[in-house]
Amino acid sequence: MPQQRSLGSKVMATALCAVLAGPFSVSAAELPVRSVVLYKHGVGYFERSGTLGPGESARLDFSAASMNDVLKSLTITDSGGKVTGVRYDSAIPLETKLGEFPFTPGDGKPLSDMLDQLKGARLEIEFGPQKMAGVIVAARLVAGDKERAEKEQVTLLTDAGDMRNVDLTAASAIRFADVKLQTLFKDYLAALSGARSKDKRSVYIDSTDSKSREVRASYITPMPAWKSSYRLLFDEKAGEATLEGWAIADNTTGEDWTNVRISLVSGKPISFISQLYAPKYIHREGAELAEDEAVTPTVHEGAVMFKAVQAPPPAPRATARAFGSGGGIGSGRGGGGFGDGVEAASQTVEVQSTVAPEGTATEIADLFEYAIKNPVTVKKNESAMLPFLQAKIPARKLILYSDSSRPNPLSAAEITNNSGRTLDGGPITIFDGGTYAGEALVETIKNSDKRFISYGVDLGTRISTKFNSERNDIREIHAHNGVLVTRYALVEKKAYTVRNVDARAKTLIIEHPVRGNYKLVNTVAPFETSTNVYRFEVKVPASGTVEFPVTEENVYDQSVSVSSMTPDTLLVQIRNKVLGDAAKRQLQEISDVKTQIASAAADKRRLDDDLRKVTADEERNRQNITSLSGVAGQQQIVQDYARKLSDQETQIAKIRDRQTELDNQTGQLQGRLNVLIAKLEF
Repeated sequence: MPQQRSLGSKVMATALCAVLAGPFSVSAAELPVRSVVLYKHGVGYFERSGTLGPGESARLDFSAASMNDVLKSLTITDSGGKVTGVRYDSAIPLETKLGEFPFTPGDGKPLSDMLDQLKGARLEIEFGPQKMAGVIVAARLVAGDKERAEKEQVTLLTDAGDMRNVDLTAASAIRFADVKLQTLFKDYLAALSGARSKDKRSVYIDSTDSKSREVRASYITPMPAWKSSYRLLFDEKAGEATLEGWAIADNTTGEDWTNVRISLVSGKPISFISQLYAPKYIHREGAELAEDEAVTPTVHEGAVMFKAVQAPPPAPRATARAFGSGGGIGSGRGGGGFGDGVEAASQTVEVQSTVAPEGTATEIADLFEYAIKNPVTVKKNESAMLPFLQAKIPARKLILYSDSSRPNPLSAAEITNNSGRTLDGGPITIFDGGTYAGEALVETIKNSDKRFISYGVDLGTRISTKFNSERNDIREIHAHNGVLVTRYALVEKKAYTVRNVDARAKTLIIEHPVRGNYKLVNTVAPFETSTNVYRFEVKVPASGTVEFPVTEENVYDQSVSVSSMTPDTLLVQIRNKVLGDAAKRQLQEISDVKTQIASAAADKRRLDDDLRKVTADEERNRQNITSLSGVAGQQQIVQDYARKLSDQETQIAKIRDRQTELDNQTGQLQGRLNVLIAKLEF
């Protein structure tokens, strides 16, 4: 039984192949990669070209993740032929694609199960030299027993009108008479075949031209950013070094790059991903004509007043927005884009290694391109190191101190880029006297620009720092509109003490931090200033010590209203040597008036205290008179209290008169003070 089942399955597989006989894949020409341009921001620009025969299509294969960039940038040119269109594998899910077919061949299901879904279709069956044709009525799997193996049958309605059960196991060939149905099965299997490679998508360039032609296609796809690294080899000649530049490129495209021209572009162009590959479905609102709705009865009310009826505003009309055509990525070589570039200036140098890079370096707007002259071969899933620079450049050895938390400066070098090309940022490995000396990082260096690089710790030099002094000086005093402005200068001095224990002189670069509100007042100016540091160059003798001071000042203003100042604070300002005589006289006059106002205010406070005491005594005397007036024998005491009460009234009147005088005096003084403050100017 197992053997019979296996044999039947093989026969059914043969029959199914016969049903779907005929090729369902269209052969397509390959366009090999000719040129690759790699960028720093995660894309690669590719050019492909090749010859297409008459009516032949070209096929380009991409990963699904690359399709958005490909559809955004694909450009096609040819030598006079006619490209009729570009088609590509859709992003529609496989379940959606298969759901459009009128049959569903299930996994592991027999052929009869699929034929049963196609009742009414005309079927042609061959049994060796014999043939049979008819319309499918039904199909089934007949279970076997101990004597007979299971088999598949189809019931056909023949042209003669007979209904016959046909054993599919014995059939040598099966096909559908309907060409459209046959094509549907081919499309079904093509969809299944394409789904096996979930990450592979094909783009087809179709043409109906009757002659061969050259076709070029260019596009961008996501790619790993290329990396740059350098080697700096100090020469025996002082002040010079050899700089070697290497580019690291990764081929992650899934196909070999064979004899490909490679260029490397440094810069930061704007790049983004637009969702062009996945189908976009727009939600649409439902709308019905009013005449399609049933009319309901309406009860109308009687009118009680009338007013003009304003018609509703017209509905806005849809307008078509025209988008201007924007510029894209320049076309490839031969089309006016990434071109041959400008050959770097030739120079005779003493080569210290066997690397002999050849190529061009070209400025492209704010980008910079390194074109590798000779074609390169990089296998898929491999990477390559490509030399793009070897040149003699000015370089001098230094020690550099920038971190005050460390006692030792760093071994460093000052390099000047006179190579004639922009150097992309990256790591630098330093060799001194043929020996590894350390490593450094450097940012992008334009031609004729220079940079400092530090690559080790100089243990033979120690540096200590301390603040030697700090003071706050008054530089200027000004007055205007009643406001006194004092300009102060906070002066700080930081001393660097450098001790060199090596028996050779050194050149030290001190990087002193730039502080926003401070200004250098050094006698020795920095030879260079960056955004964040001042750079001072100090010559350190062999086995010697040197001290280098850096003095800074922070000039700031303090403002105070003259009307709020006391005579004492004014006196402090008057005694300041910064003030001129005219300014001192103005402030002295204001101080005198303020003193008089303060004196009057003090007298007024004393009078207020006296008035409170006399008023209190007067109230007690009144109470005593009231309590003793009805008591026999107390008349003399009552008269004494009455005399005291009269004297107190006189005293209160004098106090109030004096208060009035002081108020008038204070008012006059305040008016004079206001005039003096308003006129204050120096």
